[in-house]
Amino acid sequence: MACHLKEIAPETEFCAFVGQRPSYEFLKSQTDIRYTGLLLDEDIHNTLWNEKVDLEYLREFEKKYGIPNLWPYLYIDRVIMSGQLRREYPHDEALLSYEDMLRKLQVCAKAIDAFLDTEKPDVLVTSVIGSTPSMLLYYLAKKKGIKTIHAEFARIGNRIAFSENYMTFTWVKKLFDEIRGGRPSPMKSEAETFLATFRAAPAHYDESAVPGFYSRTGRGANLRFLSLKNLAWSIPWHIRTFFNHWKRRKQADYTDIFIWWEVWDKLKRKVRGLYGYSDLFSPVDWKTPFAYYPLHIEPEIATLLLAPYYTNQLELIRATARSLPVGMLLYVKEHPGMVGFRTRRYYKEMLKVPNVRLIDPSVSGLDLARGASLTVTITSTNAWESILFKKPVITFGEVFFNDVPGVERCRNFEEFPYLVKKQLTEWRHDEATLVDYVSALLEDSVVVDFSALWNRSAPFKEAYEDSGMRALSRKLAEKIGLTA
Repeated sequence: MACHLKEIAPETEFCAFVGQRPSYEFLKSQTDIRYTGLLLDEDIHNTLWNEKVDLEYLREFEKKYGIPNLWPYLYIDRVIMSGQLRREYPHDEALLSYEDMLRKLQVCAKAIDAFLDTEKPDVLVTSVIGSTPSMLLYYLAKKKGIKTIHAEFARIGNRIAFSENYMTFTWVKKLFDEIRGGRPSPMKSEAETFLATFRAAPAHYDESAVPGFYSRTGRGANLRFLSLKNLAWSIPWHIRTFFNHWKRRKQADYTDIFIWWEVWDKLKRKVRGLYGYSDLFSPVDWKTPFAYYPLHIEPEIATLLLAPYYTNQLELIRATARSLPVGMLLYVKEHPGMVGFRTRRYYKEMLKVPNVRLIDPSVSGLDLARGASLTVTITSTNAWESILFKKPVITFGEVFFNDVPGVERCRNFEEFPYLVKKQLTEWRHDEATLVDYVSALLEDSVVVDFSALWNRSAPFKEAYEDSGMRALSRKLAEKIGLTA
């Protein structure tokens, strides 16, 4: 994208904050773009051991940049707070002590503040905000008046949209307000076609976002690694990786995933999968009214960034179950990307709630979203699909479809039962408004195989020449102001 922007506006300059060393080394070695500055998180992290905690500095920083305090900058970071992604879920052990966390916050704040003051960027472009430094970068840029542009999945086919913040699609919202105000949308017909097609033949917006969507739910899936084909690939890979990690063990970065822990965590996941969960699943009774709660991957930005005070999904499920009317069940389905990660104990704790039923993850979330009387979620795509199916939704997180009239955003548990009653008894679908919103979303998004290119680690040439990436770069140039 940087190369495309350079072609559109040759005078454009670039600097970058980089998360991990391999990316940093790539940006340093490539010759297509000359970066005026590169700041690596792992280099910043290595300085914290020589840093003395300065509470006066942190208190002043908190007054200026707190949201409303500094803890959100730490709790967003699953490596620091839970030892992930170095270890697999359900591992949950803080990587740093309290004092070291303060040092981490301090060195990152100072380094990023100085970097922005030196580079003086006009625009900050982000796609993921999922660590202490990336969140600091975002909020420091905002406070300094630097324009922020965030890329996110539009959740209509393989479309990407840009926004001025990570909580919603700000430009889509403006277009939606214009359309509701009387401006005809050139995408209205396409929006109507999309809704009709989706309802007639429902499909997930992006199957490639979760590799092996349906292939990991059965016991047999946990034995596929023993096939000759898979062993011929995996054994040499694990041996090479082991020796590479062993050579780097004394110079390792704090985000490095060591092969011995990776193998151990995979083994535990395989054992869970072989033991199975089928005895915990209930069949779906399509004739009995039910509410639907789709479990989220965790830890992920859905809970850490977009709903930081609703990270305990078990508590949210309990609250949902006791907010339902008598005679209505709550169906909970595991996210396909989490199959095998959660323990049986987790599900058993959930099933202590009398009107909760755990559904086999091989059951289509689309069918559950269409059949439910109500979908409750943090920010799940299944809730967006429920809206498309003309069903009421309650969310607990910041997500773009909160802007659709009729969607209720719950902010505390005391009001929750009343919102449930309101959505079940008073909610009415408004097709014209939904068509207008989808029209705005289509107007301001770009078709691009973003996750497909990402998941298969597409070579630079392939990604550079991809027509969707070119279109996405042109849209970004438009948002930045590099084109008329």
